[in-house]
Amino acid sequence: MRSILPVMALLALAACSPQPAADKKADAPVVAAPPAAALKPPKADIPAGDYTLDKHHATLVFSVSHLGFSNYTAAFADFDAKLHFDQNNPAASTLEATINPMSLTIPAPPEGFLAELTGAQWLNTATYPTITFKSTKVETTGPDTGKVTGDLTLHGVTKPVVLDVTYNGGYPGHPMDPHARVGFSAKGAFNRSDFGIAYGVPAPGTTMGVGDEVQVMIEAEFSGPPLATAPAGAAAPKP
Repeated sequence: MRSILPVMALLALAACSPQPAADKKADAPVVAAPPAAALKPPKADIPAGDYTLDKHHATLVFSVSHLGFSNYTAAFADFDAKLHFDQNNPAASTLEATINPMSLTIPAPPEGFLAELTGAQWLNTATYPTITFKSTKVETTGPDTGKVTGDLTLHGVTKPVVLDVTYNGGYPGHPMDPHARVGFSAKGAFNRSDFGIAYGVPAPGTTMGVGDEVQVMIEAEFSGPPLATAPAGAAAPKP
């Protein structure tokens, strides 16, 4: 039995080895596959300039831990943003955003709960009717990723917050959408207690309450300068 094992091993290796095709010439040259980078289309030449938020294609969602059992998720329905975008010089880009905290939306709220969250113990919208974010620094971390540092003003307190941003691409426009368009996904986090909203924060070492850390998730598209060859009177398509 031992003497047959080496033979069986050689037969198995031979069976697994790739065999030349019957109609392929033995002296045919071998052509190397192009590198993966060469298969990717070049980035569109997106014009630098001022861009406005496309509210039909934008969401602002946040979540906090609830008792450590789940991440309670809510959103703001009314917000706006202005972007000065330069694809070839990201550091020159700037972003300003405003949020109406009264537009808070939550899933299946119990009676009176939404009013409680916009009341004095939480967002206190009567005293602080606007949330703002203004960028102070934009830096790249990869070909399509970056960090946007900015001043977040919430509940009357202003502190720096960092957003991790992915640039999803864009185009300079086309006849049916005659303006440049770019899109981004962003995530960030901050402690609400840093902004004076500490109600319900769990005691140290426990999760019994509403988490201090707020996770923010943003999806946004922006419309920019007009396409140079756009037909007169052309309008952007409806969602």
